[in-house]
Amino acid sequence: MEIVCLDLEGVLVPEIWIAFAEASGIPELKKTTRDEPDYNKLMTYRLNILKEHGLGLKEIQDTIAKIDPMPGAKEFLDKLRELTQVIIISDTFTQFAKPLMKKLGWPTIFCNSLEVADNGEITGFKMRIENSKYTTVKALQSVGYDTIASGDSYNDLGMIKASKAGFLFRSTDKIKQDNPELPAFETYDELFEAIKAAL
Repeated sequence: MEIVCLDLEGVLVPEIWIAFAEASGIPELKKTTRDEPDYNKLMTYRLNILKEHGLGLKEIQDTIAKIDPMPGAKEFLDKLRELTQVIIISDTFTQFAKPLMKKLGWPTIFCNSLEVADNGEITGFKMRIENSKYTTVKALQSVGYDTIASGDSYNDLGMIKASKAGFLFRSTDKIKQDNPELPAFETYDELFEAIKAAL
């Protein structure tokens, strides 16, 4: 039995923080897991910037409401889900993901949650589990699934390398150079065919 594990941002939808950085005019918020491998460090950095600018959950959700999946993403996901089971494993948060899941046809997503004060200030974040993508893939394997994984960032490498087959998708040149053994694709058709061949 196989199960496909996909990253969300950069693979199926644009990077939420980049969209918010552009909408808010705060370029420092453009930093993502493609730039900073340490997710806790990255989120602490982001929350400090939000606090400094008096921005909270509502402002980010207003931006997310305007984000659409990448062209072809929903069709790719629909086709893949006809073929096999698919789980999106993301380091995003339920408060961010829900409107995007609606636009993608409600696929299953495993992600984290934000701690939000009554006034809407994001005061912290709760990771579902340490090293969540890798840990989730290993847990799926422990109950009899062979995993096939794809993502674009540093925090996807653990699940990609631990899987029966793993692929980079629209990743950075640096990540591709550092991991030459991983097949790297730029289109959904290529990724679909690679996953299909691995099943």
